[in-house]
Amino acid sequence: MLKRLPGYGLGWAPNRRFAVIAIGLACLLALAAATAFLTGRSNRSHATAPVPSPTHSSASGSGQPSSGGGPVAGPPGISDPVEFARVAAKMLWSYDTRTTSQAQQLVGMKAWMTKEDVYGDWASVSAQIPDPVLWSRMADQKQHATATINEGHYPAAFKQALSEDPAAITKAYIYAVTVTGKQTITWTKGGGGAEDRSITLAVQCRPSADCTLVAIAPRVAP
Repeated sequence: MLKRLPGYGLGWAPNRRFAVIAIGLACLLALAAATAFLTGRSNRSHATAPVPSPTHSSASGSGQPSSGGGPVAGPPGISDPVEFARVAAKMLWSYDTRTTSQAQQLVGMKAWMTKEDVYGDWASVSAQIPDPVLWSRMADQKQHATATINEGHYPAAFKQALSEDPAAITKAYIYAVTVTGKQTITWTKGGGGAEDRSITLAVQCRPSADCTLVAIAPRVAP
């Protein structure tokens, strides 16, 4: 009887490549330096920036992922951090080795990333899928996954830090959002399983612009 391959799916260990994100993110989370989100820098704006409502979407987009012309749906036109993080988490937890190569999956995920390289941590995002050899073994068993999202919220540490220094967000407009949901995996001969998932994403939502993905963030208090 075929068994589910380890790797991209149930029971994965948390990603450990979060150190790189510290460059743009330590100030807002007000956590220990190794796990913080925004670096405190000078020249902060004096304007305040309240946390956006989690139900607002930009008028320029439908709030749904675009076709993107490839196996992975392209990023949606959403200007609200929570709504964008919900859709991004669904993208990260969904895959289909029957129709998509590992390289195609990476290209599709890359399209969701911020173009501001000083903040983007592509390594933490690309590490969410297995290497080409394991992907090939998963494809041999026609492994694929879908995801359902329960909710998204700003972690308590992020909200606390933002309330203490609202102007800090105006440096890079990077928000921490924790998303919970369920991933369902299926493979050949009726194999399958499901697991509750939780992930904290760093997303960038500059004013008058659609949100983009910055990184898979360190674990923070819910």
